[in-house]
Amino acid sequence: MTDSHKKVVRQARQKQIRVRIAPSPTGFLHLGTARSALFNWLFAKNQGGIFILRVEDTDLERSDPKYEKDIVENLQWLGLDWDEGPYRQSERLDIYEKYIKKLLQENKAYYCFCAKEELEEEKEAMLSQGLSPKYSGKCRHNKNPDLSRPSVIRFKMPETEVIFHDLIRGKVKFNTGLIGDIVIAKELRAPLYNLAVVIDDFEMKISHVIRGEDHISNTPKQIMLQNALGFEEPVYAHLPLILSPDRSKLSKRYLETSIDDYRREGYLPEALINFLALMGWHPEEDREVLSMEELVNEFSLKRIQKGGAVFNLEKLDWLNGQYIMKLKPEELARRLENFIPRKWLEDRGFLVKIVEIEKERIKKLTDFSSLVGFFFELPDYPAKLLIWDKTPKEDILGNLRSIFSLARDFAEAENKIMALAESRGRGETLWPFRTALSGQIASTGPFEIMKVLGKEETLKRLEIAISKLMSN
Repeated sequence: MTDSHKKVVRQARQKQIRVRIAPSPTGFLHLGTARSALFNWLFAKNQGGIFILRVEDTDLERSDPKYEKDIVENLQWLGLDWDEGPYRQSERLDIYEKYIKKLLQENKAYYCFCAKEELEEEKEAMLSQGLSPKYSGKCRHNKNPDLSRPSVIRFKMPETEVIFHDLIRGKVKFNTGLIGDIVIAKELRAPLYNLAVVIDDFEMKISHVIRGEDHISNTPKQIMLQNALGFEEPVYAHLPLILSPDRSKLSKRYLETSIDDYRREGYLPEALINFLALMGWHPEEDREVLSMEELVNEFSLKRIQKGGAVFNLEKLDWLNGQYIMKLKPEELARRLENFIPRKWLEDRGFLVKIVEIEKERIKKLTDFSSLVGFFFELPDYPAKLLIWDKTPKEDILGNLRSIFSLARDFAEAENKIMALAESRGRGETLWPFRTALSGQIASTGPFEIMKVLGKEETLKRLEIAISKLMSN
């Protein structure tokens, strides 16, 4: 760490930690935004700071209240509560107007009347010459702008070298001469992203800007605007991109999957939080299952990697299964309420018994119905399903009849049936027994099922199996 970097960190430590997540309500809450929110939240909690929710809704054409509702509800579902907000940019237009007027009055910004077609021609000409496209500055020195004409407001970008210290990437340099005069507002009460975010971060006393690597090219523009407005520069930390398992760019299939989609697919919020935390950050000890409390206690920006963070759906499924197994049966039954038929909730005790023996097989809450439906209603199945390997039907039938007889003494049934299986063969005995109870090729073991179903239902299902074999 350089001396100047140490100075930046030292200055940051002398004031209250204040961070923010600032989503635009132009789409649903997705993985990238959720991870940024989590890292900001963990940093704030670890440092005793403040976490702020700011809704950047100045894009009136694309912003929609349904998206804001989704963002707010799913941040809450993940457990990422905020200390301040939600603030909305659409309610702060007076503040932006004040600063835009200041830039215009101080000759640090100007009205630009260039048509889109003209700007596109400029861009194509520069690209054809192998140059980085930027605005020519044609309107920069217009001292008598005709405000009756369509226009935008541009910032006079100083040509200099911007150097900032990123807490993840170290020293970062940009030549602003390659950027040109950027558009900062459509009009006095319509700021664009780079200006609005600079003003909001200053007004909200944001100490650290923790965001995705895709924003790093915006940082020099924002630093130049901060300098022009006399604002203090926050500390920056740019998170690594999320990559596919083969380290290529993450496909849209997953990038466009919203947090609400994962929620409806039966992922637990604590599992998703654990998964998101490990995408680009790791604890000091090599562990994969960490509670929210452990994440808060151990989180540090120093342990965020520079390289891309790999998205692994198999790992998410595994983590989700781990958290499902850790839940008490009563709590898991409660979380399953929106994933199962309503009639299954009528006998809570019966449901809890099923949950207790099946939870180790569940990776997602949506798995439950297909795995345990046979407890509530025995599915129709072919008689051949009862046959183990090439065992003769007569042997299977004899084994089922013996099991039926032994099951009448329900308290001792397991020991007696196991003794039978040892003498006649486990496969030949336990396969048809399990299939008779579940009607499925794969299910949990027959004794676990038997205990949940009880004596009457167990005998009834054995009778059905015997009848199937006899009539086939």
